[in-house]
Amino acid sequence: MILPPLTVRDVDATERMDAPDCDPLRLDRTYAAFRVVNAAVAGWRATYAQQLRPRLRPDGPTALLDVGCGGGDLSRALARWAHRDGADLRVTGIDPDPRAIAWARSRPPVAGVRFRRAATGDLVEEGQRFDLVVSNHLLHHLSEEELRGVLEDSRALARRACVHSDIRRGRLAYALFSLATWPLFPRTFIREDGLTSIRRSYLPSELRGRLPSPWRVETQRPFRVLATLAAGAPPRR
Repeated sequence: MILPPLTVRDVDATERMDAPDCDPLRLDRTYAAFRVVNAAVAGWRATYAQQLRPRLRPDGPTALLDVGCGGGDLSRALARWAHRDGADLRVTGIDPDPRAIAWARSRPPVAGVRFRRAATGDLVEEGQRFDLVVSNHLLHHLSEEELRGVLEDSRALARRACVHSDIRRGRLAYALFSLATWPLFPRTFIREDGLTSIRRSYLPSELRGRLPSPWRVETQRPFRVLATLAAGAPPRR
């Protein structure tokens, strides 16, 4: 296996599932596989425990926004985990892609979870607020302008905190994902688009250089990078 150098983000690479004319059956199989893939590589159990659970309201519902929710597996997982912890978490998953929202709505419902086709700017214009704003594997999809917009919107929408979790680019991550997915997930975009995502993703130093104060960059083992914000935090000097 020949590994790309990965010293520079491949911002020109595009994921096939993002194409409006991609194979719809293959896309549906990809959405169906996300629950397994994210459980294996995205680290959200630890992120929930460390970043979100301490901020759940003990005396009432907590509102959470999942930006770019895709097929909705993270939205559903967060609601289930919070319920097991005795918390009332109300999750809104948004995505501008109607195919993603159609898939998410077609799954068995989970209490406290709803999905709508929207972008963060739409919610800002509506004057909506949420206690927590999160995303999974979103940042590497965005252009520089889109990234600034999502960060600004997230800060406007969040009362308590924002956690945007993404892949941390690296040759080991690329090699392990390539090997692990080679025999798995046939007739999906998982392997091809997953490798493209790694090539497009940020190093911590790269992401740190793009985040305005008071956003912070945190890393999570083995291959995660988080853009976090405690709402109301003063700018760093």
